[in-house]
Amino acid sequence: MPGSRQARLAALKGRIAALEAGTRTPTPVLAFGDPRIDGCFPAGGLPSGAWHEVMGAGLEDETCAAPAAFAALLIRPLLKTGAVVWVMRRTDLFAPGLAGLDVPTGRLIQVRARDEAEVLSVLEDALGTVGVAAAIGEAQAPELKAGRRLQLACEKRGSLGVLLHRRPYGGPVGQARTVSGSSSFSRWRIAGAPSQPPPDVPGLGPPRWRVELERCRGGRSGSWILESSEAEHGPHPFRLVSQLADHDVATAESEFRRAG
Repeated sequence: MPGSRQARLAALKGRIAALEAGTRTPTPVLAFGDPRIDGCFPAGGLPSGAWHEVMGAGLEDETCAAPAAFAALLIRPLLKTGAVVWVMRRTDLFAPGLAGLDVPTGRLIQVRARDEAEVLSVLEDALGTVGVAAAIGEAQAPELKAGRRLQLACEKRGSLGVLLHRRPYGGPVGQARTVSGSSSFSRWRIAGAPSQPPPDVPGLGPPRWRVELERCRGGRSGSWILESSEAEHGPHPFRLVSQLADHDVATAESEFRRAG
């Protein structure tokens, strides 16, 4: 209808004018609490209303242990604002491990899907559902069209989406798809790092991860070693241990791949 078309054009012109005038309502962000990390993002943190890729290296491409732990801590603050849906193809999400990371499971909804297409479909539905603050899906990289659908679902309710790249056990590495990078807001590569106990304290220290932000739309990349932060240090789940130079990460990553 002509009237509805004119209304849509008027609304679009209003949005464009608001963007040009700088009056757009800021998107909520999930800040890391450290300017050395948050400074990589245009808005000072990981934005809601968008989806993000998290992947591993070597055997992590199948087991997904380190990336899954990182993603669980990443969305931990959001469990206070709504439910988190975790969509997987295998029932190997270890609840006691999440509890060990101080991730409350009372609002965590686990869904098992039959295949990758169903993972992406359930993930899309969850991101657009009222009361869902975030959703995580385990799948190989979606095609560009599926990635755009995920982005639209995130924008619908302002929820945060995480896609954990995970191929089936024994699946051929060479046939895994890769994302073009035009749909997800950010792409991360995660590997485990040796823990360090406090001085004069025997045993293991908090879990650590070697974290590389490979791509960030409108921002810049970075690489760090992060460790799990205890509850008494505040609501933020990570503590920055050290910032890594690019050549250190590249060397360690190549050695990690050869070992895998």
